[in-house]
Amino acid sequence: MTYDSEDVEKILQVALARKHKGEFSREQLLEMAAELGISANVLEKTEQKWLIQQKEERLQRRLNTSRRRSFWGHLVSYLAVNLFLIVLNLITSPSYFWAIFPLLGWGLGLFFHWWSVHQSKIEN
Repeated sequence: MTYDSEDVEKILQVALARKHKGEFSREQLLEMAAELGISANVLEKTEQKWLIQQKEERLQRRLNTSRRRSFWGHLVSYLAVNLFLIVLNLITSPSYFWAIFPLLGWGLGLFFHWWSVHQSKIEN
């Protein structure tokens, strides 16, 4: 039976997870790479790329969290202000519902804010 590189990677990942539930030291990583025929230079470059990728993913998660919090703040403001406007409208001129205009205008902006938050999560 033969395996492609992706299968080998998955099998080794599962085997390593079963064998060691803890952490590995740098020396153990170098030993494993040497046993697999991976040079220290290739391992070093791969490790650097992995560290950069981890940092980028952390930054992206922070950005997504910030975007979600910003959206929720926007939503709360929208609800509070527009509830006030509806009550004001019903008290001052119940025959003409003028509060629909800020509801719809601001609601459109809120929709696009929501869309931008969820589009960024889909792309990443």
